[in-house]
Amino acid sequence: MKGFFKSSIGKKLIMSVSGLFLITFLLVHLTINLLLLFPDEGVLFNTAANFMGSNPLMKVMEPMLVVGFLVHIIYGVVLEIQNKIARGGSKYAKFDQSKSSKWVSRNMIYLGIAILAFLVLHIINFFIKVKSGIGVEEVTIDGVHMHDTYTLVTSLFAIWWYDIIYIIGALALGMHLKHAFWSAFQSIGLSNDNWKKRLEIIGGIYTIIIAGGFSIIPIYFLIFG
Repeated sequence: MKGFFKSSIGKKLIMSVSGLFLITFLLVHLTINLLLLFPDEGVLFNTAANFMGSNPLMKVMEPMLVVGFLVHIIYGVVLEIQNKIARGGSKYAKFDQSKSSKWVSRNMIYLGIAILAFLVLHIINFFIKVKSGIGVEEVTIDGVHMHDTYTLVTSLFAIWWYDIIYIIGALALGMHLKHAFWSAFQSIGLSNDNWKKRLEIIGGIYTIIIAGGFSIIPIYFLIFG
């Protein structure tokens, strides 16, 4: 079993499982973020953010998310390096891959790097501040005292260049997901020729929801903020 997880197939399986876990998290995260658009001065968003931050289940999920991201990134880099070495040592190394594979599938590592840079920016500007409470105002909603995460987030979206970076990050994430969605199912053995087409369609819809949903938020604040 230990040797299996060191193999190329084992690494792809780990990538797929961690990827599917993160795909589920993204949908939850987007749902909460869309509450920013409700014209209620942040009541819904602050309530949801406070629930996620104080929920005992999320206390367990947070380290799992960190591990999930790290595992996905590390194994993604390892697999990319192994693939480059394998291609470099093949007599077919100069074959024009653009004719046999899509641009996204050939550039997953670069999309991943763009997403990682966006993630680091997001963690520095939001997650760390909320967890530490430094520079975050307080608000009371229905008798419950909590961080005013709404003001923190909307103040960031008031910065036009942050909105542009956020939109670029969302689009890079969308392109990454479009290939990763069906690829994850394929790696765990849940995809054949017929299901691949269906999963590509489902993945395309999911990609539009995630990339479009996350992009709508900064666009909204650019126009109406």
